[in-house]
Amino acid sequence: MEHMDIHYNTEIVVLSLIISIFASYLALNLANKVSQSRGTHKIIWLSSGSFVMGGGIWAMHFVGMLAFHTGVNIRYDVGTTFLSAFASITASLIAFYVTLDSVMRLWKIAVGGAAMGIGIVTMHYTGMAAMQMDADITYNPFYLMLSVLVALGASYAALFLFRRFRSRPNFSLWKLYSAIVMGFAISGMHYTGMAAAQFHYTHTASTDESMKGQLFLITGVAVVTFLILAISWAAIFVERHILERMAYSDPLTGLPNRHGLQRYFEKEFKLQKEGAVLFLDLDRFKSINDTLGHDIGDELLVQVAQRLKVCMVDQGIVFRLGGDEFLIATNKGITQDIEQLAEHILDVVKKPYQLGGIELFITVSIGIALVPQHGYERSFLMRAADTAMYVSKNSGKNKYSIFSEDMNRRQIRRMELENDLRRAFESNQLFIVYQPKWDSMHNRLTGMEALLRWNHPELGMVSPAEFIPVAEETGLIMPITNWMLEETCQQNLIWQKQHHIYVPISVNMSARMFECPGFANRVEQIIAETGIEARYLELEITESIAMDGIEGTVEQLQYIQQLGVKIALDDFGTGYSSLGILDELPIDILKIDQIFIRKSDIASKQAIISTIVAIADNLNLDLVAEGVETQAQVEFLQSKGCYVIQGYYYGRPMTISQMDQWIQSIDKKMSLAE
Repeated sequence: MEHMDIHYNTEIVVLSLIISIFASYLALNLANKVSQSRGTHKIIWLSSGSFVMGGGIWAMHFVGMLAFHTGVNIRYDVGTTFLSAFASITASLIAFYVTLDSVMRLWKIAVGGAAMGIGIVTMHYTGMAAMQMDADITYNPFYLMLSVLVALGASYAALFLFRRFRSRPNFSLWKLYSAIVMGFAISGMHYTGMAAAQFHYTHTASTDESMKGQLFLITGVAVVTFLILAISWAAIFVERHILERMAYSDPLTGLPNRHGLQRYFEKEFKLQKEGAVLFLDLDRFKSINDTLGHDIGDELLVQVAQRLKVCMVDQGIVFRLGGDEFLIATNKGITQDIEQLAEHILDVVKKPYQLGGIELFITVSIGIALVPQHGYERSFLMRAADTAMYVSKNSGKNKYSIFSEDMNRRQIRRMELENDLRRAFESNQLFIVYQPKWDSMHNRLTGMEALLRWNHPELGMVSPAEFIPVAEETGLIMPITNWMLEETCQQNLIWQKQHHIYVPISVNMSARMFECPGFANRVEQIIAETGIEARYLELEITESIAMDGIEGTVEQLQYIQQLGVKIALDDFGTGYSSLGILDELPIDILKIDQIFIRKSDIASKQAIISTIVAIADNLNLDLVAEGVETQAQVEFLQSKGCYVIQGYYYGRPMTISQMDQWIQSIDKKMSLAE
């Protein structure tokens, strides 16, 4: 048989190489997104990348065939042609799937490279088999094997480079290098395979059939190229619009999220010469979530976000950081204007909300950091505004505060105390002091209160008013309170044996204790383990614990009360409880807050004390006055019917050894009640 002379159109050869590199880059770019996706999105990106890669290989092959001239007419079998496309797309899918695991190993690259290389080879020789012409094809074994090795080696190299950039969403040179290597792998295999092919004349076909073959190729390549471009543009659209919106927006409120905040500061806010950052946190939002459910809480957040957006029209941007935290960035530069804005936000947020047929009220605490007074850097401004916000929280809520260096010093000290407090509990720096409660009518000891103290190795005695809130916020108050209960019960037993005094000792409770459903059982366990009678233990709660609406609080108090432990309501008259439900709370004792005792010479304070005494008497509750320091205060309280006194007048908080001495000193003067 006579050999055929073949030649190539150089321009079309170059075009085929460009197509293979272009398709490889697009495919690698799409496949790169698979590692950043989950679920359905991952499947979509993987399928898209595989189609673009496989389709690009196929398109390059048949563009190369358009550059190929033999002098005979060529037709293509449609079924075999589609089979060649299927082979390249399937091989690309396998290669990408194997190499996109989070842990990249060389054997996975080898498997992926083999799949890709075999796919290129299969596509090529299946495409060659689709050719129908007046000639027979034989293959040179050397060049055939060389074409297989070129496809395998270059595919492996391209996937090896792929792992260098797969975590980079944007353009990178490594991605371009991989695409070039993959493009040369496809083209190199194709033209090496064509060099292996030897064509032999049989007979001559018509020119019309030749034109039909070329038209088929051009149409097929055009369709595949269009689909490749369509998928790539669709990916760009999804990334720039849908995925970007998902990445930078809060799904609940539609506000920009933390990622949106970071981008805003990087691109826009840093260009401002003046402005402010306002950090907002809703007050008592957790109580609403706990009592009314998260659906109501979410709807409340949506309405708050809407009000904030209205407030900030043409004044700044509102971000939701998560939970009930919002941040506002404004370009207002005059402090007075920023303060007016904060006041306006306070007024708008506290207006009533109608949710599920319920009217709700909520307030917000605001912290403000100023630009340029407090710097330009995002993280510092946010930290400064957050610090100022906590000052607003701790000073009564529903307020705004502007950051100052004094706040910064207090915040640094608070962080140091938090770290040191963890070590303090473990290294026995915490200790308990006891303050007596005196029955002024019968002139006898009637109880004690256990109080926590901290002797810091460097700072000395740290005020409970400073470290107790830190313990509550960090959750350390829970193990500390359990320890206090155990120590107090054991010490009470010691005093019963040593001094024959049988009085209850009270321990203050934090609201955090009642967040644990098993707290009541823990109290029962401590009583059983120490062997003390339940009547010699008292728990002191504040009005906020009773009113915060923590689920199960009242039930736990009732269970503890049934054990025989008495419940005292501390600081009565200073909280926000309703007298309408006071009789429904499981309490045995009312404690008159020292703020009324200190000013008991004022007529209005005397009237309040008289009212509290009357309430306790009518509800059959015991009464204790705390903070008593003078004989005149004692006489006034006795005249109103309050006889149990706690304060410096009868005894300061004392350590165990000091309390032993105090008991011995009074034991000589009077008999103690058993």
